[in-house]
Amino acid sequence: MWNQIYDPLHSPVFSTLIAALPLVVLLGLLARHGVRAHYAALLGLAAALAVAIAVQGMPTGMALRAAAFGAAYGLFPIGWIVLNVLFLHALASDRGLVDELRVGITRLTGDRRLQLLFVAFCFGAFFEGAAGFGTPVAVTGALLIALGFEPLEASGLSLIANTAPVAFGALGTPIIALQGVTGLDLNALSAMVGRQLPLFSLIVPFWLIWAYAGFRGMLEVWPAVLVAGVSFSVPQFLVSNFHGPWLVDIVASVVSMTSLAGFLRVWRPARAWGGAGAGTAGPVMADAVASDSVPAPGRPPAPDGLTTPRARRAMAYLPWVVLSVLVFVWGLPQVKALLNGMSAPKIAIGGLDKAVFRVPPVVAAAAPEAAVFSLNWLSATGTAILLAALVTGVAIRCRPADLVRTYLRTIVRTGPSLITIAAMLALGYTARYSGQDAILGLAFAHTGVMYPFFGTLLGWLGVALTGSDTSSNVLFGSLQTITARRVGVSETLMAASNSSGGVMGKMIDAQSIVVASTATRWYGHESRILRYVFRHSIALAALVGIWVMLQAYVWPISALVVR
Repeated sequence: MWNQIYDPLHSPVFSTLIAALPLVVLLGLLARHGVRAHYAALLGLAAALAVAIAVQGMPTGMALRAAAFGAAYGLFPIGWIVLNVLFLHALASDRGLVDELRVGITRLTGDRRLQLLFVAFCFGAFFEGAAGFGTPVAVTGALLIALGFEPLEASGLSLIANTAPVAFGALGTPIIALQGVTGLDLNALSAMVGRQLPLFSLIVPFWLIWAYAGFRGMLEVWPAVLVAGVSFSVPQFLVSNFHGPWLVDIVASVVSMTSLAGFLRVWRPARAWGGAGAGTAGPVMADAVASDSVPAPGRPPAPDGLTTPRARRAMAYLPWVVLSVLVFVWGLPQVKALLNGMSAPKIAIGGLDKAVFRVPPVVAAAAPEAAVFSLNWLSATGTAILLAALVTGVAIRCRPADLVRTYLRTIVRTGPSLITIAAMLALGYTARYSGQDAILGLAFAHTGVMYPFFGTLLGWLGVALTGSDTSSNVLFGSLQTITARRVGVSETLMAASNSSGGVMGKMIDAQSIVVASTATRWYGHESRILRYVFRHSIALAALVGIWVMLQAYVWPISALVVR
């Protein structure tokens, strides 16, 4: 048994600085030119292990087990999702379906800004709500590349878009986890987050298009952006406040996609924004025209028997329709419980499970940390994606040998990224079980009246460290409620702000950046992606913090929101 130590250097300042060292090493190296992501992750992990063992006194075997546990979680389920999304994309791309999908989206709109809005914000939110854990960035990044976006744009913009839906991702998993560690009412937490994030569901679409096209380019399409934002934020508020956390993103994304698609049937921007640059139709529109008659030169052959444009277009949507249906069904609690009962051996990590104790003031009473690896291979989202890929392969008449060959090729391509993801999660789990995360959290808790702002940033930091809003809520949810009582603000408000602030950390967590670089096949450029999104993450997290401050102290906002 080992109790976490939150002031190993007997100085809160120096203890906080040493606990921050692994994060500084990781993000600092990622931000440098020429440092590959797996080197940054491994060096960050080495720093975390050194701090845990040499400074905090964590037993060496226990620290190594924590790192191994994190690496296993990085490969499954995170790596399993990425691998199978890219397998599905490879199958569709090899048979020309991705090219046909691109043409289909250009029929909705030839404007790159609106394509980005539809794919990254609306469509990505559906996958966040149904699956989460890297799925939306993997899917939308691959689709944006297919639409002709540059790799840096496809990666960075997918990360920016995947923010507002995150707190209700994977059928409300972050909020459910938050309720579990705080003991607060689930519906009250859902409602509070639903009074924080809808404002940012309005802001993020405008921010996304501004980041891509500039302020003037955003103003040219503001009516469509407003439709997408309002049609997402209103259902997000209503469902979270009057139903619960489970279907918030599913309902909001479907309403947003439907509303935007309907609006684009009757409205077009005055100036088209094509692929070659602003003000031109670009190669995307040229492809759309070509698809009405004969395949464009160089386009991959269509699946056997699909010689008509209508048949090709219908088949182009098949992989993504099958993927959406299966991921949604796989995420239903009843289905997940059934599949878990059939295939989910739970492996307690000997020497780590319930051997590490979190102690006051991080928790009200000393409590052991569980360390159980769930090998839920059948209920995992990645398995649903693999099944969607196999269904697609059968539908487009791929031979078994072709499927095997494509899968092996995908494994080879994603191998370095899977290693990086495993190292990233190993670092995060080492920080969690050693208590390095709690040391950083306690530093935020000493901010007094400014705690609503900095407590929100604590959620941001938690996601940046762990790559998961769920994990951040588990790590810091109890600390938020304890500190809220001391400061004299609403416990529900601060617990919810941990999740709401955390969503803006999603775009800079190393795991998501590696998923984005892998999905766009832009290997080795993680540092450029981090620099692209970092300022957006900081700015949006600060805005969430300001909003929470207003909710905590400023009447009438506090009277209307905090109940």
